[in-house]
Order: sequence, then structure tokens, then C-alpha cells
Amino acid sequence: MRIEELKPAEGSRKENRRVGRGVGSGLGKTSGKGHKGQKARAGGFKGKGMGFEGGQMPLQRRLPKRGFTNYPFSKEYAIINLHDLSRIGDLEVITVDALYERGIIKNIKDGLKVLGDGEIKRPVTVKANAFSSAALKKLAAAGGKAEVV
Repeated sequence: MRIEELKPAEGSRKENRRVGRGVGSGLGKTSGKGHKGQKARAGGFKGKGMGFEGGQMPLQRRLPKRGFTNYPFSKEYAIINLHDLSRIGDLEVITVDALYERGIIKNIKDGLKVLGDGEIKRPVTVKANAFSSAALKKLAAAGGKAEVV
């Protein structure tokens, strides 16, 4: 096969519809949009977005607001499990910066939280913003330390 022999798959390309090219074309005059109305106008039905109900009050605005969100003040931590920490063999003190430099965590966010999934065999000092209770127990059992930064 040569580059000049390449062609698109059958049926994968179709020509654009040419509208407004005379009455005899079948799509002349109103260009397939009918007479007047919202959908015949420029911008038509676009811009009305999800939930638009033709001028009726949309469902998401008819329903009452419920609950509470702590969004602006909530903390989102970069998380790491103990089995990820056990793979780092050469560090005695594990910090957020060390993990970030090695590419183990991609985004520091509001700090680091250590979770207790997996096992850790050697004693290490872990400096993080938060620890799960399981992670604290397993670190202590291995002879390590957990320091809250």
C-alpha cells in the first residue's frame, strides 16, 4: 500500500447540506427551517442549555434547596496508601515534597492524607497533614512515626 492509494472508509465522509440555493433544490427559500418561530431564527434553539423547558420554570428551579455544602471551606487532600509508601525504599523521612518530586503524587492540593491500605514493614517517619486511624496503627506496629504537619 502506498500513501497515494489511501482513502477514507466507505460512508465515513459525506458532503455538507447546501441550503438556500434556490427553490428547485428542495432546501431553498427558508432553508429547511419552516416559517418564523424560535427555531427559524439565528441562534435558534442553541444557548437554551440543559434543563430548558420552553419558558416554563425548569425542574431544578421548582424543587426546594436541601442540605448543606461546605464547598468553599472543605479540604481536599492528595491521598496515598501505606502500600505505596512501602515501595519507597531509600527514604527514612517521607514528606509531601519528596513524594511530589518523585512523581508519586501529581497534585498536592490541600496537603497529604495517609490511608491504611496495605502493609509497611520497616520503620519510617511520615510527615503529612492527616492520617487515618488504620494508618496510624500500622505505622506504630512497624516502629514508625506519624507527624502531623
